Amino acid sequence: MLLLIGADPLRAYGALVEGAFGSSNALAETIVKATPLLLVALGIVIAFRGGMINIGGEGQYIIGALFSTFFVLQVPDWPALVAVPLAIVFGFVGGAIWGGIAGALKAYLNVNEILSTIMLNLIAVQIMNYVLRGPLIDPVQSAAASQIPQTARFAQAFDLPRWTPTRLHAGAILAVVLAFVVWAFLWRTTIGYRIRAVGLSTFASKYAGIRVRRYMLLALLLSGGFAGLAGGIQVLGVSHRMVTDGSAMGFTGSVGFNGIVVALFGQLHPIGAIPASFLFGALLVGANKLQRVVQVPASFITALNGMVVVFVVSSEYWKRKWMRQREEERGAEPAITGGNPAEESAA
Repeated sequence: MLLLIGADPLRAYGALVEGAFGSSNALAETIVKATPLLLVALGIVIAFRGGMINIGGEGQYIIGALFSTFFVLQVPDWPALVAVPLAIVFGFVGGAIWGGIAGALKAYLNVNEILSTIMLNLIAVQIMNYVLRGPLIDPVQSAAASQIPQTARFAQAFDLPRWTPTRLHAGAILAVVLAFVVWAFLWRTTIGYRIRAVGLSTFASKYAGIRVRRYMLLALLLSGGFAGLAGGIQVLGVSHRMVTDGSAMGFTGSVGFNGIVVALFGQLHPIGAIPASFLFGALLVGANKLQRVVQVPASFITALNGMVVVFVVSSEYWKRKWMRQREEERGAEPAITGGNPAEESAA
C-alpha cells in the first residue's frame, strides 16, 4: 500500500516505530492510548466467550464517561480517596446498564445484539450531545455564550496519579490487573465456566441445567461495564473533563471499534489482549509521526487495522485446518464443534 502511494515503506515504518517508542514520552503516550483499548477489549472477550457479538463499545464508553463525569461534578469537595474509586465504579455501572439493554433484548426477545448495540451507539451520542450542551455544560462557556460542548474541568484532586512529566496515569496499571482478573473469572470460576458453556452451545447448556438467558444477559452486562470503565478512566486520567465535537469519534477516537480488533488479535483471551492493545496503541500513536515524515495520511493506520482483522480471522481457518490434519495423521477423529461444552473445554 505504501509503495502504491509513492512512499518508502522502510522510512515510513521507521517513523512509526520512532513515534511510538522513540522517547519516554512517546512510550507513555502509547501506553495511554492502549489503556482504553485493553479495557474495551476485555469486555469484548467476555461477550464473545458468552456467544455475544458486542458492537456497542462506543456507546457504552460514552455512557460510562457520562456517569463518571456526572458523579465527579456533583461532589467537588469530597476526598479523592473516596470520590475517584466511586467515579470509576459509576463508569462501570453506566456502561453495564447500556450493555445490559442489548443483553436483555437478546436474551428475552431474541433481538439481534449486533443491530441493537449499533443503534444504542447512536442514541448514546445524542445523549452526550444534549447533556454537554445543556445540563453539564461548562458554566464559563455558557456565560461567554460560546456553547462549546464540554463540561467544567474536574477538581485537580480527582486526577488519577501520573508519571510526570508524561500523561501516563494509574489507569494503565488497573487495566493490566483487570486483564488477569477477567482471565481468572472466565477460567477459574463457576460463573465464568457457564458463560463460556453458553457461548459454545446454548442447547447443551440448557440440557445441563444452565440458565442460558441469565448468562447471556450477564455477558453483555459485564462487556458494557468494561467499556464504560474505559470511558470513566479516560476522563479521570487524560481529559479531566468531557468534551466532544458532536460525533462519537470526537470523544471516543473509535476506541469501541478498535477494541474489537484488539480482542480478535489477542485471540479472544484476556491475557492476549494486553500485548495486542499495546501494539495497536503504538500504531495509533506512531501514525502521527508517520504522517509528518513521509506525508502519508494517518488514516493509513485505519486501513492497516482492517487488514489485521482480515488476516487474524482468516488465520483461524488455517489453524483449524492444520489441527485437523495433525489429528488425522495421529489417527484421531477431527474435533466436532457444538457438542458438550465440558468436553470441548477439556479438549
